[in-house]
Amino acid sequence: MSLLGKDVPRSGSGALMVRAEGVHKSFGPAHILKGIDLEVNPREVFCLIGPSGSGKSTFLRCINHLEKISAGRLYVDGDLVGYRQKGDKLYELKEAEVAAQRRDIGMVFQRFNLFPHMTALENVMEAPVQVKRESKAVARERAQRLLDRVGLGDRTGHYPAQLSGGQQQRVAIARALAMEPKLMLFDEPTSALDPELVGEVLDVMRDLAEDGMTMIVVTHEMGFAREVGDSLVFMDDGVVVEAGHPREVLTNPQHERTRSFLSKVL
Repeated sequence: MSLLGKDVPRSGSGALMVRAEGVHKSFGPAHILKGIDLEVNPREVFCLIGPSGSGKSTFLRCINHLEKISAGRLYVDGDLVGYRQKGDKLYELKEAEVAAQRRDIGMVFQRFNLFPHMTALENVMEAPVQVKRESKAVARERAQRLLDRVGLGDRTGHYPAQLSGGQQQRVAIARALAMEPKLMLFDEPTSALDPELVGEVLDVMRDLAEDGMTMIVVTHEMGFAREVGDSLVFMDDGVVVEAGHPREVLTNPQHERTRSFLSKVL
């Protein structure tokens, strides 16, 4: 049975799900992203790898406007993220409009960010009830189904402190899916986990990929990228150094910087 239990949302126009054009991001004098150009197709698993500080997580946060880009354009499903263009000028959207865009983009962080005072079921229900104004009955049914799918149907009444790190991250994935997003962003979702717990989270992500969810995954799990990824980008110092099919990049990197990085992580 599908992890989602329904058809995955499709791109509205059959166009690219994500398009980045010359994206720059600076924090004061620190130039973090230096002209990122990339494209992500609907239903694609797009993996980002690279050393710490290369700009991967910053780019991910720009996609849903958690960080404002300094220059360039970012589009999700054909819509300009965070801005409206009139003529040659960009005007930042109001917070309510930005929030409406974010509803279609699920994000899973390194740290689980669950509400500690809420059970697993309540954590998954919260956003649909508060943001989409769904009835609690509808939200509860979906939350139960999603927790069943991520293997936590018997943990619905547990609080985060009563769950392992891997279980908390699976609740976080279910929580993101509860908003029925058309795009999922994963920011090193296994980096905070003990090694023996990594597999259970990657298994859920594999199921999502099989269901056709469009995913952008910042990861150090090269086996996952090789087995599940459709595209792989190696970033360093705020630029895309190399891109291609994961197996090709990982087994036959063309750039010396890529080879040096992979020699340390493979």
